[in-house]
Amino acid sequence: MDDFVSQVAGVSALAEPARRALYLYVVAQPEPVSRDQAAAGADLPRHTAKFHLDKLVEEGLLDTEYRRLSGRRGPGAGRPTKLYRRSARQVAITLPQRHYELAGQILAGAVESAATGGTPVLEAVQRAAAEAGRRLGAAENRRDVRSSPSPLDELAAVLAAHGYEPRVQGDAIVLVNCPFHALAREHTVLVCGMNLHLITAMLDELGCAQVRAALDPAPDRCCVTVTGGSP
Repeated sequence: MDDFVSQVAGVSALAEPARRALYLYVVAQPEPVSRDQAAAGADLPRHTAKFHLDKLVEEGLLDTEYRRLSGRRGPGAGRPTKLYRRSARQVAITLPQRHYELAGQILAGAVESAATGGTPVLEAVQRAAAEAGRRLGAAENRRDVRSSPSPLDELAAVLAAHGYEPRVQGDAIVLVNCPFHALAREHTVLVCGMNLHLITAMLDELGCAQVRAALDPAPDRCCVTVTGGSP
């Protein structure tokens, strides 16, 4: 959820027209630009450009560096100029949440495994999905799901962080959203199996031995449901 909020904030930062114009100008330049260059390029007063450029830096959309534009060094060379350039941060947001980058990582790993080890493609995808699930589970080890009085509620919080939009219904968790929705529509068997192995491995990593993920496809939700609840 923290990453989602951060992404929303990053996108929101570009909703302001002057800020967006500055961002588009800076990232279109082959070299970092000064405040004066950005102001001129976006046709804005210098003080306005300064305010919005620094806001873009705060949001992580631009980075700064200092350099003497004259190229001179030593006494009399003047103070270095603050320059702005595109940051390495990537911002993307979809509603409902989709995680196609994760799907791409899983599928790329599976292709490499199949190509170098002769593993059948479907098996390679399932293995890569399980590896991803274990990584996601390990990253969530701050949650003590097993000792929680409401383990399904804790699991729902974990699954929510990865875009599944879980709903606890009795002794089951129904996943309202599929993070790989567009892929699942075109490649249902492949992606549903990927989801199952990812979630199963995540549950194993979290130590939820009595909680089970199973394929249970239905319209307008993920093909996987989670049942159980006793640690």
